[in-house]
Amino acid sequence: MSRLELHDVTEKNLRELTEFPLRPGQDQFVAPVVHSIAEAYVTPTAWPRAILDGDEVGGFVMANFDPENELEAFRCGIWRLNVAAGAQRRGVGRFAVEEVAREARRRGRDRMTVLWVEGEGGPEEFYLRCGFVPTGERVFGQVLGVRTTGSL
Repeated sequence: MSRLELHDVTEKNLRELTEFPLRPGQDQFVAPVVHSIAEAYVTPTAWPRAILDGDEVGGFVMANFDPENELEAFRCGIWRLNVAAGAQRRGVGRFAVEEVAREARRRGRDRMTVLWVEGEGGPEEFYLRCGFVPTGERVFGQVLGVRTTGSL
């Protein structure tokens, strides 16, 4: 993948977004994209985006920007990150994290969060490489990580 961009979810990319496969076993760590899109539809503060390389869908990211939320985990951060099996290990996930950080900075936020499920084959190592640090707090049974929105 070489020309990565974030785009709104549209009728043009919806089918591909909801049908791309993850690597085997990864579905236990992240909700299906169709679930995330439905959640975004009823959550005004959600920020769902297709990750595209030209016209090809490489993944999906959904952030949330709700600075007044009582839980830090939901004020500014990544709710979902799904990368298509064929696009993994090509920088798609890191690109999405940095684009969420860029949007957070644009909105005046200096910290962002992510929640992840622990387990063999899970996303923990990826998020640690992206600069997230576990807080020791758990939200809905998931690890809460934080990082600054500045570039690493």
